[in-house]
Amino acid sequence: MESMDRLAKRGEPFLFVLSYDLKEQFVQPLSSLDRDIFFKIGNQRNYPQEPLKKDYFLKKNPIPFLQYKEALEKVQEQIRSGNTYLLNLTFETPISSNLSLKEIFTYARAKYKLYFKDKFICFSPEKFIEIEGDTISTYPMKGTIEASVPNAKEKILANKKEMAEHVMIVDLMRNDLGMVATNVKVEKFRYVEKIKAGDKELLQVSSKISAKLPTNWRENISSILKTILPAGSITGTPKRSTVDIIDSIENYKRGFYTGIFGIFDGENFYSAVMIRFIEKREEKLFYKSGGGITIDSDAQSEYEELVDKIYFPF
Repeated sequence: MESMDRLAKRGEPFLFVLSYDLKEQFVQPLSSLDRDIFFKIGNQRNYPQEPLKKDYFLKKNPIPFLQYKEALEKVQEQIRSGNTYLLNLTFETPISSNLSLKEIFTYARAKYKLYFKDKFICFSPEKFIEIEGDTISTYPMKGTIEASVPNAKEKILANKKEMAEHVMIVDLMRNDLGMVATNVKVEKFRYVEKIKAGDKELLQVSSKISAKLPTNWRENISSILKTILPAGSITGTPKRSTVDIIDSIENYKRGFYTGIFGIFDGENFYSAVMIRFIEKREEKLFYKSGGGITIDSDAQSEYEELVDKIYFPF
């Protein structure tokens, strides 16, 4: 990751991809980016968007409900013991489709997209941090509801469980920014955005938190990221003990899923959390998804959310 500091110090644009546990790291100047990597970060991309050109299918084979329920109950036992208050529980689901990984990526519509060497793709709605000038901002996302539900916006904002999750993550991210910057403030609290989720539209709830960095932040991007990763929205709180619980309860390795990717454009820094994630292994596809668990979580509802998050955003 230290190469990020050298490139940013001399103002050279680059792409980076960091795994959830930081054990796998990829950093490369945009001027010499490998030809089998494609990205979209906001309005910046290195490939042409194409409309969906053929009919497709998506078949899901999620873990059995009872296996999921057992894991959720283990999380809630840890909550009762005071070791965590909110934990993002995830699993991988084998999927099948007549579309290739590259086709899914090309047709998908999202604010943040990455195709990485035919190994995985993500089409994420969630920013992680952006740095413009000397201001660092983060945008934790917690709370989802189908837009078609009557009074959906009012219902998601009034939901006490969703409110509790969101408050905990905002507090965690405020603390994280406070470790690398000053003058931390919540600029926008629980605003609602609409996103496309296959044949559905979803409303998702986010907040914006900002702070001021030292003027030499470009020389220290790697230490900033090491301090605040992994992202609070895909771990939970308190972060350190929650990460340990995740490692003991989840039955697979997240790898790049729930890590981050982004670009430095020569002046500013933009990144996203790698959710809505499909991995390719031995010519088979695996979709990784999950959600936040609290003491009030209902196993059936959380299981349905995990399955509902498996979609192509066409």
